[in-house]
Order: sequence, then structure tokens, then C-alpha cells
Amino acid sequence: MACSFPIPFRALVLSVAMAAAGSGFAGTPTLAGASGPFLSHQALYELSLLKSRGSNAISGVRGRIVYNFSGSACEGYTSEFRQVSELDSGEGKLTLNDLRSTSWEDGAGKSYRFKIDTRMNDADSAPIDGVAERTGDHITVKLKQPEPKTFNLEGSIVFPTEQIRHIIAAAREGKSVLELTVYDGSDNGEKVYNTLSVIGRPIPGDRTTDSPDPSTTNDQMKTLTRWPVTVSYYDRDARAKDGEQTPLYAMTFELYENGVSRALVLDYNDFVMAGAIGKFDVKDSKPCK
Repeated sequence: MACSFPIPFRALVLSVAMAAAGSGFAGTPTLAGASGPFLSHQALYELSLLKSRGSNAISGVRGRIVYNFSGSACEGYTSEFRQVSELDSGEGKLTLNDLRSTSWEDGAGKSYRFKIDTRMNDADSAPIDGVAERTGDHITVKLKQPEPKTFNLEGSIVFPTEQIRHIIAAAREGKSVLELTVYDGSDNGEKVYNTLSVIGRPIPGDRTTDSPDPSTTNDQMKTLTRWPVTVSYYDRDARAKDGEQTPLYAMTFELYENGVSRALVLDYNDFVMAGAIGKFDVKDSKPCK
């Protein structure tokens, strides 16, 4: 495995902190859960290595993720994301990764704009810049970069915020498994992923945790219910072998009912990272009129 992260942008943002409303589904923002609207916030996550597997072992990871989220169902949701991380492959071999991205998603899940820039060891890669619009039973994607291109995506596909909305809705209904197909603009803007979410039992806000962080002690967060969630990502175009398909990666986290996530575990098969919240700030937001 190469030392650069094989991380589709949206998947990582999901695992980090994508804020989403409660039980409303895509296209029905007025059905947002009783706990209130999406939480505008900034979160900082400290990255570390949990375990390493395989022949291309990673001996150390350090880095940070900074994530900003704001918006409403009326004006749409904006996220700004940056991850800087250093992988140590041993014998002094270090790889520095710098990922920056911005996105905006319509509150009704009909439109999605995205821009992603990555750099590894100071070498730039082609940015990804595009917009996806839902029309009828398909999605039309128009890319500006890495090269101008227009194409359609067929089938039942959701955008990033819709994905979180569905997961929280399923958790509130007591469901333990949820399958969704997701488009996030990653991998040159053309990749679609099948996802499998496994949802655990709810964790009441008044239950103590062995690893508190700024989210569990925040006055607006400490009374909220959260759920342990594991999301596995699969290449939709890859064929399963012997009826089974290995996920490209999986991530586990505790998802609050207002969408904030904590206690990240990011599994990229060859190595596993942890992401612990080091700083958490709630931002002012404008409610829908």
C-alpha cells in the first residue's frame, strides 16, 4: 500500500464530523428531528496510529483534522475541511499528506458543489471541482477539473448530508443496518460507493464515558443521545469475489443526534487510525424563517 491515504473525500468528512438533522429524509427538511437543526460548529481532531497490518507496515501517524460546518435547511450546508497528516513507514521514510476541501449541499438534497485539493510531500495533484444536480431519477455531474466532463449517474444515490440524515433516522427507528449508495465527488469526481452502516444501541447523554472530550462536556452536547456507527465503503463498480466484497475502508464513530461525531476509528485495511476531538466550538447559526 502506498503511503498516501486512499481516502475518498466525503467518506473522511463523514467519519470526522458531518453535522446533520434528525429524522427528516432527503427532500423533506421540514421533518427535521425534535432535537433541532444541524449544529454549526468547528471541531479539531488529533490523529494517531492504532494498529498496522500487512507487509507495508506503518510505524507511526500524527496529524490533525480541522472541520468547519455551517448552514441550514433553507440556505444549504457548507463545510470546510483540512487534514494534515504524516505517515512514518520506518527507517526515516515519512510521507506528508495535505487535503483541503470545501462543499455546499442544498437542504433538499438536490444540488451538491465540491472542490478538493490534495498534496503529498509538496507535490500537487489535479484538483477536483464540480457540481452535481438531481433531476428526476438521475444525477447530472458537471466537472470543471481535473478535466471538463459531463455525465449522468443512474440509480438511487444520495449526497453526503443525505447519507447522515438517513443514518440518524435509521438509528432513531431502532434499525441496526442501513445500505446506501453515495456520491461525494471523490476519486476524480467519477466514483460512486456502496455503503453499509451498522448502528449500535443508543448511548444516553447522561452516561459517563471512559474517554471524555470537549464534545462530551459541552453544555449543548452532553445531554444528547449518540449511537456507535460503523460505515464500510465499497467500490460499486467492482465485482464481488465468491459472493463477498472486501470494503475499501471502514470507519467507526459515535454519532450524536445533531450529527457531530466523536471517537473516530478509521480502518484502511493496512493500518488503523484514531481521531480524538481536541477542540470543539459551537458556532452561531441563522434559523430558517
